[in-house]
Order: sequence, then C-alpha cells, then structure tokens
Amino acid sequence: MSIRKAEAKWTGNLKGGKGVMKLESGAYEGNYSFSSRFEEGTGTNPEELIGAALAGCFSMALSNELDKAGYPPSSAHTHADVDFRITDNGPALVEITLNNQSEVSGIDEAEFQKIAEGAKQNCPVSKALKGGPVITLNAKLV
Repeated sequence: MSIRKAEAKWTGNLKGGKGVMKLESGAYEGNYSFSSRFEEGTGTNPEELIGAALAGCFSMALSNELDKAGYPPSSAHTHADVDFRITDNGPALVEITLNNQSEVSGIDEAEFQKIAEGAKQNCPVSKALKGGPVITLNAKLV
C-alpha cells in the first residue's frame, strides 16, 4: 500500500482568513473559510471531506462484502450527513449518518442489514473514526 497525501494552507486569522485544501493526486482542490465551516458560506470544509471519505469507503466495503457473500451488487450509493456543532468542549463532530441505497439481487433484508453493519464497522475510515463521532447507518435495498 502507498502513503496518501493531502495538504491544506490557511492564511490570516480564524474569522477573516481563508484556505485551500487539495489532494496530491490532483483529483480535488477546494477553498474553505470560517464561513464555509461554521456558517453556510461558499466553499468546502474538513467535515464535508470526512463525510465524503466515509461514504466512499463504506460504499466500497459494502460492495466487497456483498460480493464475497455471493451477492454482487449493481450499486451501493451512500450519502453522509456530518453533524458538526459547538459543544461544551468546543467544535466537534458529533454524529455521521450514512444513508445508503443499494441494488442487490437475491439477498433478503436481514442478510443485507447484517452485511451492511459489518461493512460499517470494518471499513478503514470507520475504524479511523472510532472513539469519535457516532456513526449511524440507514441501509436500504432498492
């Protein structure tokens, strides 16, 4: 396996400053600011990128686990809702809700839910977030 790299540069103070985050691969580069992180301003934020990373990791892990169990999926589409708020201990990721819709033939609901929960627990990004926000899964066969 290789080392994955990303970088961020911030200039200025917290409220008036601005920054840019980018991936070494060149696949993504985005601006961020106090407004895009703590309000509804234009740009991205670290929490949104964590949500994308978890949704992507979970979708791949679920597809792999379904395939290994003999149910190759047509698709696994996951949205992540990241609850980032100011708590008594400062800003925190409180919860991430994964909303998944998967197209899978020949599997019953109970088996799908068991495999989905296992994928949630075992994808590398979920493991990296252990001890952090609660990760809730709403998985649905379509």
